[in-house]
Amino acid sequence: MSKHKDQKPRDETAEWSLGHEERKDSPDDPAQNPIELHPDDSSASQSSELAELREQIANKDKEIADLKDKYLRALADTENIRKRMRQQSEDSVRLQRENLLRELLPITDNLERAVEAARGGGNGKPIVEGVEMVLRSLLDFLRAHGVTPREAVGQPFDPQFHEAVDHVESVEHPPNTVISEFHRGYQVGDRVLRPARVAVAKAPPRDGPSGKNGEDDGGVENN
Repeated sequence: MSKHKDQKPRDETAEWSLGHEERKDSPDDPAQNPIELHPDDSSASQSSELAELREQIANKDKEIADLKDKYLRALADTENIRKRMRQQSEDSVRLQRENLLRELLPITDNLERAVEAARGGGNGKPIVEGVEMVLRSLLDFLRAHGVTPREAVGQPFDPQFHEAVDHVESVEHPPNTVISEFHRGYQVGDRVLRPARVAVAKAPPRDGPSGKNGEDDGGVENN
């Protein structure tokens, strides 16, 4: 009896050990049998990502090509507009020049009539009348184009409108006053087309013109 009692615990221990080993090696244990990825699954995923990247690159290339085409078209349109505007500007200048020259032709006709009258002899009245007619025609022509003469004589000297070519001593006019003009000044609107060339008054010397002349004459005779 004692012999069987001693053997029973040992058999239970062996049975427990055997069952433990069986459970350890059992394929049903998830801890001992992790899920392994098949090589085909990883390759398929990489192929899918590569295909997606290639598609994105193709779309970007197409977008770049479209933008380049739009840029070239816009550049060509801009160049065409620039050429058209330059051509229109040249045509406008040409037409204005032709109109200006056409309006000058009647003045030329009047000058030719004045020259023919002068060649015919006789008194000078027809010549003067012809020249006056030409002058009136020319002034009317200038006035039609916005050109007006500017009075200078008797006005204070203004370098914006006058060009001083001489200074004359005068007791009749205040200093820095225009006393005569060599050619008249003209303006277009508020802008100066040509300044008047004028003589400007200046104050005489304090000792008077006689004393000064006397001193100068003496100096010249000694030389």
